[in-house]
Amino acid sequence: MNHFAIRSQQVVTPNGIQPATVIIHHGLIQAVTEYTTSVECPIEDLGQLVLMPGLVDTHVHINEPGRTDWEGFNTATQAAAAGGITTLVDMPLNCIPVTTTETAFNEKLHAIKNKLWVDCGFWGGVVPSNIEDLEALLAAGVLGVKSFLIDSGIEEFPPVSAADMRKAIPILAKYHVPYLIHAELDLHKELDQHNQPPPTIGNSYQSFLASRPKHWENEAINLLVQLCADAKAKGLNSRIHIVHLSSAEALPTIAQARRDGLDITAETCPHYLTLDAESIPDGKTLFKCCPPIREHGNQQLLWDGLKAGLIDFIVSDHSPCTPQLKHIDSGDLEQAWGGISALQFGLPLIWSAANKQGFTLVDIAHWMASAPADFIGLGHTKGRIAPGYQADLFVFDPAVHYPITQKLIKHRHKITPYAGKRVTGEVLTTYLRGEIIYAKNKDNNGLFINGPFGRPLLKENE
Repeated sequence: MNHFAIRSQQVVTPNGIQPATVIIHHGLIQAVTEYTTSVECPIEDLGQLVLMPGLVDTHVHINEPGRTDWEGFNTATQAAAAGGITTLVDMPLNCIPVTTTETAFNEKLHAIKNKLWVDCGFWGGVVPSNIEDLEALLAAGVLGVKSFLIDSGIEEFPPVSAADMRKAIPILAKYHVPYLIHAELDLHKELDQHNQPPPTIGNSYQSFLASRPKHWENEAINLLVQLCADAKAKGLNSRIHIVHLSSAEALPTIAQARRDGLDITAETCPHYLTLDAESIPDGKTLFKCCPPIREHGNQQLLWDGLKAGLIDFIVSDHSPCTPQLKHIDSGDLEQAWGGISALQFGLPLIWSAANKQGFTLVDIAHWMASAPADFIGLGHTKGRIAPGYQADLFVFDPAVHYPITQKLIKHRHKITPYAGKRVTGEVLTTYLRGEIIYAKNKDNNGLFINGPFGRPLLKENE
């Protein structure tokens, strides 16, 4: 439909939640007017249902090409649409080849054809061997790059050293893109040098938690702050972004770095905000992720970090694999792949928890739509309900309660640590540039329609 309007008593706008009529023309929001405005086009009245801006998830492992037995663009973007996500950004590892060269990036762009139900951007990767390839990769349109400071679990995507990062930072500063870092330092290597073996894990969650302690993150973030400060001293504007922050102990360091004028941002994830180590039984490998889900007290401090603005936004870090790689039957936490599968459930999980703490849907829209859109340079077109923005929207029932079941899951493998968990809030309809792409139906399966017509989002370099 080229010209229509949506009316609701609760529209989440940059100015708050208000009754409004949103007029949509050729995929863009033409106007946001009074609720009672008379319009000369078809109109849908949502009543008390909430109209929200499409969510932006900048941390998703889609694994295509090469590992479509883990996930893929079709199923991942369908899961996104079912969760109110209209824009996502794909990570550079777990696919084959990893996205560390222009050639590999072009292979990924070929793989997306006729598979995107939502719009999709891409991160490139920095590894020790590709510094010379970095400019070509950036010029090809990746939105930024990612590195690990610790083993990624993927042989083709090894960790970088501080020296590697010092080589990459001037190139990234030239292109004004963020440098995403998995911030853990493997300090077991120091134990190895003193002939002390690392701890065994087996099926014990507490042993797994102890094997990746907070100070690994804290020390890694200290290193990133130093690198950022060194770059600033050389006149370089280095944008360092800490992915999936789990250690709240690092928040004072981030706060001080910002007071010192350093461009350091951070994200966290629903699993760190809604799950705690005390509640995870031994042998439950679906809960394994890296960094690990930590204690309840740490979780509350992460919420405080969000409230204070020290954590900038929330992303899924959807990191699926085959059920076999999760070692569900044996419960072996040491051997199981580390990653949480929950792409489409981020909104109800966060809303269920945030609402109890006094946060509103305005906060949710900031953390999960406008702030990540700003981060990837698309804050002028996505993440807000305002004139001139793309009509990426979803209809949300904030009051309905239901359990997460296998039947609801749209990502490739019907496994998630949240199975059986009761949540509040449900996506009923999702629009991409004014076209319905997902709608809940009577049997709760949900229908995907009018697509796929998602677009690749490439950085435009001057």
